[in-house]
Amino acid sequence: MLAVYFDSPGGPENLYVKEMMKPQPGEGEVLVKVAASGLNRADLLQRRGKYPPPKGASEILGLEAAGSVAELGPGCKGPWKTGDAVMALLSGGGQAEYVTVPEGNLMPVPNDLTFIQAAAIPEAWLTAYQLLHFVGKVQKGEKVLIHAGASGVGLAAIQLVRLAEAVPIVTAGTQEKLKVTADTGAAVGFNYKNEDFSEKVLEFTQGAGVDIILDCVGGSYWEKNLSCLSTDGRWIIYGLLGGGEVHGDLLARLLSKRGTIHTSLLRSQDKEAMLFFLLQYKERLVKAFTEEVLPYFSGGDSPHLQPLVDSIYPLQEIAEAHRHMEENKNIGKIVIKMPA
Repeated sequence: MLAVYFDSPGGPENLYVKEMMKPQPGEGEVLVKVAASGLNRADLLQRRGKYPPPKGASEILGLEAAGSVAELGPGCKGPWKTGDAVMALLSGGGQAEYVTVPEGNLMPVPNDLTFIQAAAIPEAWLTAYQLLHFVGKVQKGEKVLIHAGASGVGLAAIQLVRLAEAVPIVTAGTQEKLKVTADTGAAVGFNYKNEDFSEKVLEFTQGAGVDIILDCVGGSYWEKNLSCLSTDGRWIIYGLLGGGEVHGDLLARLLSKRGTIHTSLLRSQDKEAMLFFLLQYKERLVKAFTEEVLPYFSGGDSPHLQPLVDSIYPLQEIAEAHRHMEENKNIGKIVIKMPA
């Protein structure tokens, strides 16, 4: 099979497409013929040598994919059969023509969605769903601040906050991105480059602040985040685009608001002793998402959820796809299309 590969960490120019052995499904695994795979910032970090795959996971890039069931491994007990249209959350291996997936991590492709659209769902939408429901316990009427609102996770989170009957507030770096977030359902958005988002959030919430912050930025935002966090608010950190260092009296300010900090990563770096627990956790997450959210991607249910695809790159242009993301040009998901 063909797969994305790099021999040494570095820039996008190190990426190339390589002929590799097709994986064989193990106990409880399904072999999927990949039609499309979403690109994520974790792929960029792995390419730079800063985010190695968990032990036992594929070294091939790609944390999500959509395609069709090609083969069932021994011991499979789920509903899947050869030819089923599926999408999957992965620990790696998605940017290849075939990938093996634990059967519990598979989801059916919603009616009326293409493989390209489906490939834009698993990582972004499951991340947003996990942050809001498994970690943040979002409640009806709460106000949620979503940083990087025009990212794949951000646009998914806006729609999921609306689905939970809460209020999505976003930050983004351009007016074009803010317009897309508004069209997606954001109640209000602020340009972090020329506005103090914490002041604007307090103004919008009439001084109350937000109940939940979904933060992929980290250290550089800590003061502004705490300024607009409500009493008993939950600050959820799932990325460190702005660095991990904090200089200042974070704990005293957090304590004064009775706030809590949560951290979350879907792709774990934990040791072997945790693998069974993590597999169970992901299966539970996938099951809950499939039951509670997936029906809203089909035409009959309201509100209607929609993955937003920014651009599509053929597998051979994987380096260009990485450059596009590194330049922060994408609004929504970048999807890699496999050869026909």
